[in-house]
Amino acid sequence: MDNKMDFLRSVASMNDTSQKGFKSPNWKKPIRRHKPTRQLLTDEWKRLTSESGEVYGKDANKTRLTYFNVQAPPSQYPIKRYCDITGLKARYKSPSNGLRFYNSEVYSLVIKPMTPGVDQEYLKLRGDNVVLK
Repeated sequence: MDNKMDFLRSVASMNDTSQKGFKSPNWKKPIRRHKPTRQLLTDEWKRLTSESGEVYGKDANKTRLTYFNVQAPPSQYPIKRYCDITGLKARYKSPSNGLRFYNSEVYSLVIKPMTPGVDQEYLKLRGDNVVLK
């Protein structure tokens, strides 16, 4: 019985972690606080557009920062195409004049019987007309 107790004491002494310092006694919590990304963006936005109406501090000649004048990369989504007649999402394009249309009913009733000059007017509204000289 004595052998077993000595063996258990030796195993316990090998597994003792009280002498090993896992945590340094000199460790202190860092003073610098890391802000989340959202907070950094908000602070930068406030810095760029101050509430007094001035942009970038004393530079009054620069334009006010908005969503329309910020440079952004091109969209990864495909361009949405709309019907020239109805304004709905265009699924098809006429092979003869290049007008976009929603369904076969719009094509057969409006686009197919269209006179040659009218289709150029629709394309002109979209900014896709062809001017021949």
